[in-house]
Amino acid sequence: MTFPRGRELVLGIGAGIAAYKSADLLRRLQDRGFLITVVPTPNSLNFVGKATWEALSGRKAQSELWENVSDVPHVALGDKAHLIVIAPATADLIARIAQGRADDLLTNTVLSTSAPVILVPAMHPKMWLNPATRANIQTLRERGYFVMEPATGRLTGMDSGVGRFPETSAIIDFIEESYGYCADLLGTRMLITAGGTREPIDPVRFIGNRSSGKQGWAIAHQAAMRGAQVTLVLGPNSLPEIAGIETIEIESASEMRDEILTRFDQVDVLVMSAAVADARPVSVSDEKIKKDKLGALILEENPDLLAEFAAKKRGNQVIAGFAAETESDYKALVDSAKTKLARKGADLIYVNDVSNGKVFGAETTSGAIITKEGIVIQVDEVTKEILADTLLDQIKERVSHG
Repeated sequence: MTFPRGRELVLGIGAGIAAYKSADLLRRLQDRGFLITVVPTPNSLNFVGKATWEALSGRKAQSELWENVSDVPHVALGDKAHLIVIAPATADLIARIAQGRADDLLTNTVLSTSAPVILVPAMHPKMWLNPATRANIQTLRERGYFVMEPATGRLTGMDSGVGRFPETSAIIDFIEESYGYCADLLGTRMLITAGGTREPIDPVRFIGNRSSGKQGWAIAHQAAMRGAQVTLVLGPNSLPEIAGIETIEIESASEMRDEILTRFDQVDVLVMSAAVADARPVSVSDEKIKKDKLGALILEENPDLLAEFAAKKRGNQVIAGFAAETESDYKALVDSAKTKLARKGADLIYVNDVSNGKVFGAETTSGAIITKEGIVIQVDEVTKEILADTLLDQIKERVSHG
């Protein structure tokens, strides 16, 4: 199974024999939704070469400060990263970070980032217990670095004791506890629709709406960051691509329906955040209609996609809908959404007030989430990313993998 990618992680590799174990760590972090760039110290390449890191990560592994200078990697990597994990962190590397040195690409990246930094030490027991190392560890913890305690066991040669590189599962647990990140949607297959549709009149003109697709895009992005396998069916837009998810661009309601129909049986969750046009022209001209020939348009109703797929859903599938209303009174807004939720047959619905040009194209949203159990969650002027996570929290409680 291919998992999506969401958050950017820099995996720093120190020059210790445990470097080879970080190959497995890299894979397991990918499984949890991270896009990984490996930054090995130059000396660590004596243990594991660049070819291994590049093959596993699918990205260039850079160790020298003077490679690709035009990309300003010593700042760019730290700016882009959501998290930096250094495993193994040797005594020398820990000392250099504690001193604020920047004598290779990895230490430059650590010094220039505002992302959380997690260190996984691995070294001989005498080095780990040396007062200099203990002082460096204390300094780094006081500065806000997360430092994992090494394991105890067999080391290089016949030596044994504290300083062993921890098991991958223990490192993953420490990362999730320290960083506050949990791939709680790992393995969940999600199909998300976003944006408006364009219903053609002729090759030039169409019927459309004001939807930008930002809310559905935010849901897809946050779902991928939480580990879900995401497919985004997206109407006309000007949004950036989301790394690691499948994006299918469509124009009309019928095209959107076809894409959902193809994938619906394979997903656990369908989120219908798209603003699908209610109607379309009965006939579409193959040629541009001259202005003096433009008269009344005869329209026919588009299929109600939310109701259609809610009627087809399996018992373990979750379907979430959206409703854009112009009710300025909150109670009336909620009552309208409750009626629509019951009529459509979805599990939950988000309703917002779009009167006076609100919400469409904006960075924030207000409204209410209503569930079929009668739960009402009021949403007061939050970013679309925050709403996305609130919706995903409700979806997560209802997901069961069949």
